[in-house]
Amino acid sequence: MQGARSALQIANDRDFVTYLSTLRNGGCLTIHFILRLFLKMQTDIPSRGVLHSSQSRDEWRLEQGFAGAELQLLDQTQNKEVHGDTPGWDSQKQPSSRIFDDKLAADELPGWNGYVEWEDYPEKKRKAHKILISQSSHLRLSFRIRWKLWHRAIGGRLAVVPEESWAIVLKEKSPDMLHLLQFPYNGEPPKKLITARPITLTSLHFVRNHGGIPSIEPSAWFLRLDGLVKEPKKLTLSDLQDENRFSRMERLVTIQCSGTRRIEQIGLYAGEGDEMINAPWAEGAIGTAKYAGVSLKKVIKDCGGLIDGAKHLELVGADTYFKTNEVMNYAVSVPYSKVKANEVILAWEMNGEPLPKIHGAPVRVVVMGYIGARSVKWLYRVTAIPEPTRAPVQSREYLYFNQQVGKHNQRWTDGIQIQEMPVSSAIMSPWDKQVVLHEGMIEVKGWAYSGGGRWPERVEVSADGGFSWYDIPAENMSIKHKFAWRTWHTLLPCDVEGWIEIVVRCWDNSLNTQPIEIRNAWNWGLHVTSSAHRIRVYSVNKAKQRTRERLREFENRGTSLVPITRPTEFPHMTWKDYDSYFEKNGPRDVEE
Repeated sequence: MQGARSALQIANDRDFVTYLSTLRNGGCLTIHFILRLFLKMQTDIPSRGVLHSSQSRDEWRLEQGFAGAELQLLDQTQNKEVHGDTPGWDSQKQPSSRIFDDKLAADELPGWNGYVEWEDYPEKKRKAHKILISQSSHLRLSFRIRWKLWHRAIGGRLAVVPEESWAIVLKEKSPDMLHLLQFPYNGEPPKKLITARPITLTSLHFVRNHGGIPSIEPSAWFLRLDGLVKEPKKLTLSDLQDENRFSRMERLVTIQCSGTRRIEQIGLYAGEGDEMINAPWAEGAIGTAKYAGVSLKKVIKDCGGLIDGAKHLELVGADTYFKTNEVMNYAVSVPYSKVKANEVILAWEMNGEPLPKIHGAPVRVVVMGYIGARSVKWLYRVTAIPEPTRAPVQSREYLYFNQQVGKHNQRWTDGIQIQEMPVSSAIMSPWDKQVVLHEGMIEVKGWAYSGGGRWPERVEVSADGGFSWYDIPAENMSIKHKFAWRTWHTLLPCDVEGWIEIVVRCWDNSLNTQPIEIRNAWNWGLHVTSSAHRIRVYSVNKAKQRTRERLREFENRGTSLVPITRPTEFPHMTWKDYDSYFEKNGPRDVEE
């Protein structure tokens, strides 16, 4: 059993980031991990394939679904199996030579390091497109490095942006952060720190970037307001901070990525994910901070208001974005009705301090109650438009599809553009698969949230998979806010021992709640895991006499109960007790 202990130790010590990135391929994180652990434990089996078999040693792994991305297409209309990539398919489409132009991408303005303007220069965008097309056969690589290579393919100023961005990550974020993706940076705090306090420390707030991190000097920054406004203008940071002109606004706001808890959807079924960097987020792609700035409504009013049927505001960031060999600045839009409600902030402070570079300094957008992707960082332009922007992040990504829509038939219009976040919740403690020693009550901690200006009104937990529910007392929940989460903790009654399933669900003030099963939330884009959060824990109840006696025996022998998969190294009972049992209760089998 030394092999089993070593494998389990490896699993326990493995860095979480390596675990996530290793398991991301193929979309079967949990199953892949189980297989890897299983094979490490089987030290006496050199190969899992049948001995003396003509089958490949990977045959069992493939037929059991542990490597779904490697399976051939089964075409039952032609009664044959078809390999995925056809050798040479890409070279047939590519030009014979690669194009380079190190002068194409340059800093647009002094003091705006890492900001390359694309939207004002259609010809520059066309040249960038040609470069990417010419090099696309060399860029068909894992999403973990593809974005770096895209930046380097364009060259010039963008070539060093990945390294500059990573240096900012190391400087501004806590060493406790879990790095899901180095570039563009995607990171979340560990479970033990997510709900340690109702307001997230800035250094521990999750980050979901879509490109590099520009370094813009506050004194050099200005905001362009144009499009269908009566008086287009430019405003400096000093202009926005002039309280004689714009009243200061402060709000406690939860920002949540639509990918929060995506790892559960990936573990169920594979979905779209490679090109859009759909990182395998766990429960930490959410954070709550106090933002200070001005209402975008006031700024639009300062421009004389909207004209000529403008109904939406396009928000553009200084980071460079890529989509299907096209290069652009990151852009989304919000309806003006959201702005009129004073629910869109142009923020320059986060938790009482100047906004960090990694969170969008000097000025970012905070759209209350909306998907995090709408809260543009490194804002430099607001354009009034009549319809929602056709920028890819708005029109082609962050779409919520019917479950029968996928790679075989999807259209952009089949998906709902995700705006307000639905009600959701998650358990932060205990952890999934953890052994929990208790005396009839399990302490459970977590968060609950609802977007769109709604708030968690009731949070319930269950220890039997969702059959019986217990309210979390109001005094065990953080204060209500219109646009913020509520953290919570409770003691959950549990008499049962062995494997149990703890579930949490939330009801908001509009009586919206969560679907019970992950299957009901799954969608091709792997967005918005709104189902009730489930964890499986191994319950050990010290209130039971036999359990107390066994635990005492483990302690006296200096042996640990965990890992529970390791066989007990002492007899479970004496032979005297064994014989006494059958003398009292009769033999296992009877003759008449």
